[in-house]
Amino acid sequence: MGDLVELLAALDVFSQGTDKTQIEQANSYLLDFQHSPEAWSTANVLLTSPDAPRAAKLFASQTFRSKVTYDLHQVDQANLPALRDTLISGLSSYRAGPKTIITQLSLALSGLSLQFPGWENAVQSMVDTFGRDPTAVPALLEFLTLLPEEITMNTRIPLTNEEYSVRSQVLISDNVERVMELLAMYIRADGVTLEVQNQVLRCLRSWILSGHVPVNALAESPLFPVIFEALASERLFDNAVDCLCDLIHETQEIDEDMPIIQLIVPRIMALRQKIATVRDDVEAAKGYARIFAEAGETYRMLLLQHTETFFPIVEGIGECSAHPDLDVVSITFPFWSRMARVIRTRQDVSPLFSNAYKTLMTVMVKHLYFLDPSEHSAQEMDDFREFRHNIGDTVKDCCVVLDTGNCLLAAYEMITSSLSKGEAATWQEVEAPMFAIRAMGGQFDPTDKTEVIPKILQLIPTLPNHPQIRYTSLLIISRYTEWIAIHPDYLQPQLQYVSSGFEETDQEIVGASVLALAFICKDCKRHLTDFLPTLHTFISTTGNQLKQVHRQEVYEAIGHVISAMQMEQAAQSLRTFALDLLTQIHAVTNSTTATQEDIQRTLDCLENLETLLNIVKSFGEDLPAACRNTCQEAWNVLDAYLARFGSDYQASERVTRVLRHGISFFGSACLPVAPSVISRMALAFESTGNPGYLWIAGKVIAQFGYEESLELRKTFLSTYETITQKMVEILSAKPANSVSGVLEDYVHVIMPLLDFAPDITFQSPAFLPMFKCCLASLTVVYTDLVMASLDIFRGIITHDCLNPSPEKPPPPKFPLYAAAIRSTIEQEGLAFLKCLLNGLMGDFPEEATSSVVTIFRFLCTLWPTQVLSWLPPILQDIPANVLSNDAKSKFLEDVTRFIHGSQYDKLKGSLLALDRAARKARERRRMERFEV
Repeated sequence: MGDLVELLAALDVFSQGTDKTQIEQANSYLLDFQHSPEAWSTANVLLTSPDAPRAAKLFASQTFRSKVTYDLHQVDQANLPALRDTLISGLSSYRAGPKTIITQLSLALSGLSLQFPGWENAVQSMVDTFGRDPTAVPALLEFLTLLPEEITMNTRIPLTNEEYSVRSQVLISDNVERVMELLAMYIRADGVTLEVQNQVLRCLRSWILSGHVPVNALAESPLFPVIFEALASERLFDNAVDCLCDLIHETQEIDEDMPIIQLIVPRIMALRQKIATVRDDVEAAKGYARIFAEAGETYRMLLLQHTETFFPIVEGIGECSAHPDLDVVSITFPFWSRMARVIRTRQDVSPLFSNAYKTLMTVMVKHLYFLDPSEHSAQEMDDFREFRHNIGDTVKDCCVVLDTGNCLLAAYEMITSSLSKGEAATWQEVEAPMFAIRAMGGQFDPTDKTEVIPKILQLIPTLPNHPQIRYTSLLIISRYTEWIAIHPDYLQPQLQYVSSGFEETDQEIVGASVLALAFICKDCKRHLTDFLPTLHTFISTTGNQLKQVHRQEVYEAIGHVISAMQMEQAAQSLRTFALDLLTQIHAVTNSTTATQEDIQRTLDCLENLETLLNIVKSFGEDLPAACRNTCQEAWNVLDAYLARFGSDYQASERVTRVLRHGISFFGSACLPVAPSVISRMALAFESTGNPGYLWIAGKVIAQFGYEESLELRKTFLSTYETITQKMVEILSAKPANSVSGVLEDYVHVIMPLLDFAPDITFQSPAFLPMFKCCLASLTVVYTDLVMASLDIFRGIITHDCLNPSPEKPPPPKFPLYAAAIRSTIEQEGLAFLKCLLNGLMGDFPEEATSSVVTIFRFLCTLWPTQVLSWLPPILQDIPANVLSNDAKSKFLEDVTRFIHGSQYDKLKGSLLALDRAARKARERRRMERFEV
């Protein structure tokens, strides 16, 4: 009785409590309770007690469903009939509701019928029990609806493939005819309610989706015409649409299903007249669009093989595409896309399809007409802008069928036709086909010989000076720069048009001008090397007036032009632009009155320098003369900048991003400054804790770890000890999961140290605290960090210095390494093994399993006694709802046996079994979370 009181109190938390901790505790208690064998009897008490609260009854029904799915092995086979009768009795008692309890009990009965072969006539017995009482029919229909869904979709029920095949045959296939007759009777019964008719349609859909209903047999059923008749009822419409769409989808075997297809298609064609009548009813229009689109996609090959017969389906889809509501329109997009790809592969396609896609393109351009901002909210305008790109994709589908050149010409003629109207034309009439031209660029082959692109480019400067037209025109130029690169005679006029955009006050036009310039410089760079001085003048003057996001794109354009130059000329040009930026940074660094605006300007300069380096990439190992001294010069500026502003997070991020590209650019030329760079990174991290400094330190160590320079090795050691001490301080102040980024960069410093400097890694006093820091990384839910940390631990545990039987004499320092590792494992082994097992059963990514297996096997091989002493307390601390006591005992028993028998290769199987047991329990917890 005490347990029942505690259970009710936990349930009460959900209805009255708002404290998140209390709710989590209550949920944990309820889940643990559901796992217990006593839950069967308690659930029965709650379900049958008239005084139990509604939440308790719902919990009881959920418990039965959960227990049947996961814990049916707790019930003796002889007691399964009694359990079945209990559930049937419960469903009968709650036939009038609540609906949630009917659903849970129906699911429990479905799961039981699948696992209880002794219940041979489950469906018929349920029909006999509930089918004759009109008040019980809704409960029966719920069971019949959920039965095929549970059988086909509930993969958590523990059955073999053979058992599943046998029971699904008995429960579903053998009962199809009986259930279809029952549903036909109920949907036409005297006095039948709309709710029952809707249930019948949902049930029919469930059985169709199960794949066990022979669709041709359904054609002879009274249910077949009912589906179409139900479309005439507003309250049955949605379920009728769902049912019909799934029925159509199940008739994909064209030859086999032709008898029913010949019945379905004429009825669908007859629905076409309805499309125009529901123009103002968006939900109904969506329904008809779904029906026609599903028919079009399913019968694609019939449309091609017997076009004249089936083409009304395409015409119906076209009418849905022309609907004014774009949610209706979007339903048709997949059909047009897939159909276009099929047509592209065939030679003998009816001209009807070409006409359909021509009409479609005209319709899509109409949908592209820009909305009036005064009549729509900002969110609606944003949604429309995003949707225009979806329309653009359908325009590209038209290009697949009609040829891009023809579509471009059609759009061009739409523009000229609108312009011929003079002032009577709206700007939307001009801009919409321009947007279509922009979209077609994604389908256009720049090597095509076409006369329409020159016409479009010549037309652009003559268009009305409307902001949206100007904006779209600039984006058109951006899309066709590859064609312009092949036809450089058109380059100069486009540059002039783009350059004039920088004089506009509208920032969208300025942004589009910058984008167009960037694409021109990227694709036409070999024609623009003489244009670089103009870009230098531009960025030094007008560039200062641009927003930083636009200025950065200009530097990207500059980088593309530089990359097309001869190496010596490119090096000199890069030096010119880079020194301009470094000079500005140096000036602010040395200023005694630097303002926040000045500092922001340096951040922008660093971002632009990063952009340049990212585009140019590298000049190879043999640097041109212009670059040979630049590394030292640049580092002097950046080092001084960090000394003054390095405590600022944004400054640290910008400098380290430049350094990342600089290291790649200069390569081995960085060696003279490497000790200074690493030292600055270590000191900066010690004072700020900013992780970017660690990233650069790790990068430099990885690049120069093989060098024998004494100065460099000393720097490695001091950096290792400094950053580890700082990492310990950070972890003592903050939980590991709140500093995952710092930990990730830290372990990426340790990895190259372990590879290139094991003497430093193992022999330093920092080894033990480093081990602990990496151990903290295993508690963070972050795949990259966990995998990197496991790589470090695997490198330590499997190091050759621990090999008890080396094939040749080991290096003289190996005993020192081994002593350090053994001492650390003696101290931290329990915590280490606990992290490994908890991670394996918890949040480690699946790809971590291999590393965990390897580490565990080596731990058992090298520290067998300690592992057997560590495992019992570790397993004891794991909650039963995370890992069952049976699984714990089995794992400990297997590991003990394998260690004592030196069968270390078999440990993998034990770990994988542990992982499977934990995954199953985790899936159960996820599915069982209780909510009122």
